[in-house]
Amino acid sequence: MVVTDPASITGAADSGPSAPGTTHTKTSRPPVKRRRSSAARREAITGYLFIAPWIIGFLVFTAGAMIFSLVISFSDYNVATNASRPAGVENYARLFDDPKVAVSLGNTLFYAVMAVPLEIVFALLLAVLLARLGRGAGFFRTLYYLPKMTPAVATASVFLLLLNGNTGAINRGLAAIGIEGPQWLIDPAWVKPSIVLMTLWGVSGTMVIFLAALKNVPVELYEVAALDGAGPIRRFFAITVPMISGAIFFNVIVLTIAALQVFDQAYLLFWRDQTNASPESSLFYGVYLFQQAFRQFDFGFASAMAWLLFVIIMLITLVQVHFSRRFVFYGGER
Repeated sequence: MVVTDPASITGAADSGPSAPGTTHTKTSRPPVKRRRSSAARREAITGYLFIAPWIIGFLVFTAGAMIFSLVISFSDYNVATNASRPAGVENYARLFDDPKVAVSLGNTLFYAVMAVPLEIVFALLLAVLLARLGRGAGFFRTLYYLPKMTPAVATASVFLLLLNGNTGAINRGLAAIGIEGPQWLIDPAWVKPSIVLMTLWGVSGTMVIFLAALKNVPVELYEVAALDGAGPIRRFFAITVPMISGAIFFNVIVLTIAALQVFDQAYLLFWRDQTNASPESSLFYGVYLFQQAFRQFDFGFASAMAWLLFVIIMLITLVQVHFSRRFVFYGGER
């Protein structure tokens, strides 16, 4: 006898052994977990294949180069013959004996303290203005982002003309309102401000991040604050700043790391003619590291300088992350 009723099958299965001569048709459940794990495995393999070029590039050109620089920092490396002589910690000891290391590091830290807050404020101001625009917002966003796409050499050439102490457009504009402009590229007191001005020219990348963060602030918060009588300034500091504090923290981290590695602006404005006539206040850490590596060909010492900068950046970042817990608000927190 063949049982085809599902209820009979279930009942027979639950009632124990069946009678002799009775045949049961038993339905089997598909292996759902096995299919899911197989699909997840294929998805993971596909993802790794997509990011494989980046992983290979990172291992070869970044991680490999870092390991190699760490090795030669403990040696006297000759790039011409590709030969090295063990030097122990001699290169690291020279970091404390070379006065230009301290000077360049001090210039770099001073520039970072000056540039990062100005970049944050200027980028946030532009983002707030663009967020308030209705028609034409896309045009102005594109217009403000164009300087970021300009090559560094072209930007430096423009600022060499703008910052010329005698014939530059900036000093001519100041003279038109009765202010005598400084010698931006000669006076040591104005060297770092001139580099900061060139840095602010490309602040649009930070502006875009702030603009995206402002778009995510709930409008209801502003409406409730307005009903309570809060003015624009109060709403900005009580609502906008806390709600975008995550983006502010991210930009502070990124801009600090970039400022401590500043090279293009200082080198193109002051050191590309390969003379020693440039003021000492324009000698940044990245510039001095470049000189040691590609002019003096002292790659062991330059590698030691690079690893000192890596340790400094890591320590400053850790300090920033530690203090961010008090000031950074994330949407999921209560």
